[in-house]
Amino acid sequence: MSTQSTTSRSEDAPAENAPADGRADFDFFLGRWNVSHRRLQKRLQGDTNWDVFGGTCEVRPILGGLGNVDDNVIELPGGAYRAATLRTFDPATRQWSIWWIDGRNPATIDVPMRGTFEAAVGTFLCDDVFDGRDIQVRFLWSRITEKSARWEQAFSPDGGKTWETNWIMDFARQA
Repeated sequence: MSTQSTTSRSEDAPAENAPADGRADFDFFLGRWNVSHRRLQKRLQGDTNWDVFGGTCEVRPILGGLGNVDDNVIELPGGAYRAATLRTFDPATRQWSIWWIDGRNPATIDVPMRGTFEAAVGTFLCDDVFDGRDIQVRFLWSRITEKSARWEQAFSPDGGKTWETNWIMDFARQA
């Protein structure tokens, strides 16, 4: 991880007076975070057993504020791994796109999630396949403050009628 402060101005940093079109919606997330994870052990099987583990996340701006990238250390019970998230904002559609890159399989990038923030909640959706089944995936960003945030992932096997939350990350800003 970089030792340079993510709060210093650079050509990649968001503009001070960014338009109110949504491009600044993820600015709260810039910086370094401790992460408390809860992940459902078996997805879409009615499971109620969760793994609880820690991690860290460092987020920095890119593209002059039209995106950001994060570097994650995820401390799974069976061993830690790294992952990254790339987020970009499209001023024409006023939507964010989010890609997940898993360090255990870095040659593959997940299907992009797309969405926006409304009433302080970010909702991002995509169609995907899980265990050979067509599903919808939803990310929710909520409980956003200067020092904390929550991310949730949920799967729907029925076109969005019902959702099973299978991963929750609670972020606490590092001092």
